[in-house]
Amino acid sequence: MDWRDQGALLSVRRHGETSAIIEVFTAEHGRHLGVVRGGASRKIAPVLQQGAQLDLTWRARLDEHIGSYSVEPIKSRASAVMDDRLALAGLNAITSLLAFVLPEREAHPQLYDQSVTLLDLLGNDPLWSYAYLRWEMALLAEMGFGLDLTGCAVTGSETELVYISPKTGRAVSRVGAGDWAGRLLPLPPALLGQGGADHGEVAQAMSATGYFLTNHLARSLGDKQLPAARQRFAELLARQG
Repeated sequence: MDWRDQGALLSVRRHGETSAIIEVFTAEHGRHLGVVRGGASRKIAPVLQQGAQLDLTWRARLDEHIGSYSVEPIKSRASAVMDDRLALAGLNAITSLLAFVLPEREAHPQLYDQSVTLLDLLGNDPLWSYAYLRWEMALLAEMGFGLDLTGCAVTGSETELVYISPKTGRAVSRVGAGDWAGRLLPLPPALLGQGGADHGEVAQAMSATGYFLTNHLARSLGDKQLPAARQRFAELLARQG
């Protein structure tokens, strides 16, 4: 069994004396693990940095085996953000969330393209934090918990959308909320593509996406805790906003 693909490195851990087990998000094979022989060596270890874009060849005797990877570097991203604390926190949040939510060996080509595009924006675009917010919304949608903010769930109105239903993820207008307003989540303008979408506005909007990541997506995975890297990034973003 063998295939060749490209992927973004999500995590790496030591395996034995000289090898490493890597977890990658690939274009055609989804989140996939494998052993890199000599992955702890001085030659290969610098290539295996979180977020790196790799050319991968995977081989195994049987498909269900963990298999082994041959890797060739395409692009290093950790080195590009190492001197940018916020961008590095964003990189850690992205890779940690992907490793947390993606089922193993299940292709998600659209999310893959969005993730690679976002990783390339980190620290290189003034609106990269807003792109991160849109990516979290895409992640929720890909996993079956997308937010519907196109119109009020009660009245159908497309104006004065100021709340989100914590149960359905649908927008609710000021009029439609009525006496239920106190039980709804605030709908930050950045989620609607409004406002300047600076770091502070993005951090505010992440409180809403974070609610659905925690109370819907993570709960569906067995009440697991969201990766701490995501919370650290949200807090740092809020301080810099």
